[in-house]
Parts: sequence; structure tokens; C-alpha cells
Amino acid sequence: MAIERIIVRSGRPLEGTVSVAGAKNSVLKLMAATLLAEGSYRLDNVPRIVDVDLMAELLRAVGCAVEWDQVRSSLLHIDVPAEISPVAPYDIVERFRASVVVLGPMLARCGEAKVALPGGDDFGPRPIDMHVQGLVELGATVDVVHGYVEASAAELLGGRVVLEFPSVGATENLLMAAVAAKGATVIDNAAREPEISDLCEFLSRMGASIGGVGSSTLSVEGSGSASPLHPADHAVVPDRIVAATHLAALGVASGEVFVAGARHDHMELLCQKLTEMGMVITPDDGGIRAIAPRRLDSVDCSTLPYPGVATDHLPFLVAMMATAAGVGIVTENLFPGRFRYVDELRRMGADIRTDSHHAVVRGVERLSGAPVRAHDIRAGAALAVAGLGAEGTTVVSEAHHVARGYEDLAGDLASLGADVRAE
Repeated sequence: MAIERIIVRSGRPLEGTVSVAGAKNSVLKLMAATLLAEGSYRLDNVPRIVDVDLMAELLRAVGCAVEWDQVRSSLLHIDVPAEISPVAPYDIVERFRASVVVLGPMLARCGEAKVALPGGDDFGPRPIDMHVQGLVELGATVDVVHGYVEASAAELLGGRVVLEFPSVGATENLLMAAVAAKGATVIDNAAREPEISDLCEFLSRMGASIGGVGSSTLSVEGSGSASPLHPADHAVVPDRIVAATHLAALGVASGEVFVAGARHDHMELLCQKLTEMGMVITPDDGGIRAIAPRRLDSVDCSTLPYPGVATDHLPFLVAMMATAAGVGIVTENLFPGRFRYVDELRRMGADIRTDSHHAVVRGVERLSGAPVRAHDIRAGAALAVAGLGAEGTTVVSEAHHVARGYEDLAGDLASLGADVRAE
């Protein structure tokens, strides 16, 4: 169901259990990786979100068959033909940024790829220079022509690639190219996110040889043509950003919640910050149990590449701090345009002052419900969370952004006792 608004009213403390599906930031890359080898794949724990539908549309456009299982709602079937079209069309790619990760596997499989420059959330430029430079170092010729990235290589050759920054997207694209290259590849300063490890596990199931998983140096022994990759089944790692959303909602509304499927080991620093704010966070069998008092305390925090606090976590921390006691300073080190949601929180009465990539948050006792607008997936979800701590009604418009990353955020919060609905 398409949604346009999320309507939130504050109410009683949250209580109960909520489950976390597979990670958006992993499943889209796993779907792209299926392009590396002909055959049938089954991905389980797949979230029913808009971005998965968009990636499915992209895979169909290049020749694949993608269908949801008729019995298991989280099981996705992907059939990859012997020949695929190595062109990712603009009308699909411009709708979500993760689409650029088809570049590496298309190039590896077909010797050429033409991918439109990606679109996606609007919180500052995220150039693909590192993707391009890395592929060039593996023997590809890459040009940007009329809004498309056009790459070709008679044969990809293993080599050493040093990333200027531990870019998740660049690491993923290079991994998928390197597993089919001839010879060994080393990717230094690679991203270390759990979603990268999930991709490495899937590629290993497909027959790839990858060392250093979870570290900043990945070593890949490319299959070339001697040992071709093959299809595999895989369950997607749980979504740590969705888990953080539920924990933040609890922090604003207070109460006790069990987040089933949440991986504490994937969000240790965030859980440490929540503990400093006054929440009781306990890793439990199959999830995280959390208790929050009526009002939290503010903390200082900065976003950093994993294992630091994720940039996707920051809007939720700011929403929590908006009604916490004291003053907190937050720093966004990764995306300079990501404080746009702060203006919407100010409409709700939040006392937040921004300066470049810093924000000073002075907590108020209560926010005031107001009409606000979602600029991106996490901003929209964070505004809904903030509404749990506001007097009156908060209406989050342009909530279609939220549906790109959440199966049913309003329904999940309502299941815990929150007064939230989507329409």
C-alpha cells in the first residue's frame, strides 16, 4: 500500500515485541550480486519495501525473473538467464541510489556495463569516483557519457585498490567485480559494515574466495573463467537501522520493548550511547531487550564509518535528544547535507542550532505536534519517532520516502501501543 502521511499522537509508554526484517542496505546488493552467475537464487528474510521492488524492476529490465514466494512472504526467487542485457536504464536507476552497485557485477559478467547515474535520498552529493577509479585499477575503461556510466573490459585483472574513504558502495562494487576477475585483488581501507560481511558470505556461498571479512583489508582470489561462480541461497542479515528506529521510539515514549532479530554486535556503539542516555539495553536470545525511563539525558556523539555511530542512526539520536534533559552536541562527519530534518524538528518546538556539520540540541520537556515533511527515509522515520514525544498531533507528509526502507513503520509502532497510523 502506498502511503503519503504518517499521523502520530503521543500516548502511553511502549510495551511488547517488535521484529526486525532483513537489511535494506544489504538485500539490494545481494540482489545485484545474483547477476554474476546464471541460475536460480533464493533470498530469505527479505523486507517488503519499495527499494526491493525497484531493484526487482531493474533486474527484470536486464532479463531476470524476480518473484515473491507464494507461501513465505519474506522469500524472494531470482532466476538469472544465460545472457543478460548490461544496461541499467535511467527511469529505474534515478529512483534509488543503491542501483549503482549493478555496475560491478554487470561488468564482470558481460565485459561491459551501462548504468545511469543514480538518484536516491537528497542529503548531499555522494559521487561515485571511487567506484570508477577502483574498476579502472582492475583493468576497466570507464567513461561518463550523457548521464550514463559506461564501462568495458575484455578481462578484469586482479590488483590492489586503496580507497580514499571506506565507501560502502565502492567496496561492494569492487568486491563483485573482483570475485570474477583473473587473479588476486586486495581492497585496502574497505568498508567494514555488517552489510559488507553479509555480501561476502553470499559471494562465498556462490563459490568466491574472500579473506579478511569484517576487516578493512579484503583479499579476493578471482575466479576468472577457471572456476565459475554458481547460484546460492541466503538469508539477509537483520536491519540495524530499523532496530535503531524502534529503540529510539522507546527512548522518546518510555517503556519496555523486545526488538526481535536485532543484533547487538552490529550496533554496539549506538547501544553504548543509549545506555549513557539512561536506557537499559540487554542483548537477549534472538534480539535486544530495552527499558527506557520517562526522560532521557543528552549525550554528545559523532558519525563515523563502522563500527562508529552510523549516519543513518543520527536522526534518531537527535529526535531523542530533542526531549532529553540537558544539552548535546552532535557532529555529522559523512554527509554535509544531512541536517535538513532539523528544520522540521524546529517546527515541532525543538531547540536545535546548526553550524556546518555540527548541531547543538537543547532538550525541551515536550515538543508540539505539527505538520512536517520527510526529506528522506530516515528523516521521515525520525520525525515520526519525535511525534511520540509531542503534545497534539504530528503529521509527517511525503511519507512515501519512509516506505522505501520500512515495511510498515506505523503498524510496528502501533503494535507496541503507540497512537500511529499511515494513510
